Amino acid sequence: MSRTLRIGTRASALALWQANWVKDQLEQRYPDLTVTLTKIKTQGDKILDVPLAMVGGKGLFVKEIQEAMLRHEVDIAVHSMKDVPTFFPEGTGLRCITEREDPRDIVVLKPGYASFADIRHKGRIGTSSLRRKAQLLNLRPDLEMVDIRGNVQTRINKLDEDNLDAVVLAAAGMHRLGFAAQIGEYFDPKVCLPAIGQGALGLESRIDDEETNSLIDFFNHAETAYAVTAERAVLSTLEGGCQVPIAAFGTVSGTELELTGLVSDVAGRELLKKTLTGPVGQAAELGVTLAKQLLEMGAGRILNAVYGCETFKQDED
Repeated sequence: MSRTLRIGTRASALALWQANWVKDQLEQRYPDLTVTLTKIKTQGDKILDVPLAMVGGKGLFVKEIQEAMLRHEVDIAVHSMKDVPTFFPEGTGLRCITEREDPRDIVVLKPGYASFADIRHKGRIGTSSLRRKAQLLNLRPDLEMVDIRGNVQTRINKLDEDNLDAVVLAAAGMHRLGFAAQIGEYFDPKVCLPAIGQGALGLESRIDDEETNSLIDFFNHAETAYAVTAERAVLSTLEGGCQVPIAAFGTVSGTELELTGLVSDVAGRELLKKTLTGPVGQAAELGVTLAKQLLEMGAGRILNAVYGCETFKQDED
């Protein structure tokens, strides 16, 4: 029996690539299934002249799609996992996490540079990510960080338009959109820890829609799901969003999960990093434990300063 499945997606080039990839996979698996795309403009798409850190961070790219799902206007949503908050509206949930693309950050370099290390003293680096800014300033305090917004091509164009020496982006988006040839260098995660969930897609659906859920369950990739679950547990425990320099990155080897977490002040002067290993079946617990150890190392004080309030109470001696 044929049916139609409606995908809610943002209208950016990368979001449409991701939604169309899901559409193609579904149609290949279910020849009688008709899959349509519904383009939805989110708050994050409307605000392009202000850094994300100033307008709320996570949730800006998903809320309107979630609302459409609850109104039964779409059946599933395809999100970049790095944009997905750790909480969901009542009635919806994260059903699947897809196999991860390359999770690393990359730089597109101004012509004449062979590597990031070649960038001149006080070079200008384009990125709107506080996470990237903090880590790169920790490595090179002399650099000037310039806020840039927009889609991948728009940000690459900023190299010339804003007289930048480099632009920092995610490898996954560059690969998916066919811009891999413009990558000047990949950052080792030990140098620049990726965003939580970077490179993975998340499929959100209505919890009570059993038919749809059974159709999309094949997308879930166990290893990626373990890693991203642990990363998101770090984020949730630290109550973080795009407005705070927090990062976590998990890798799976057999039944073991290695998880690295990071908290930094915005300027990258005080950067805390910790790595733990544990069984994949305890991914969420590992993330919580890592976050608590970062707090014990002093992350609470850093985060309180960034948040501008006493979110994390300090124990009195």
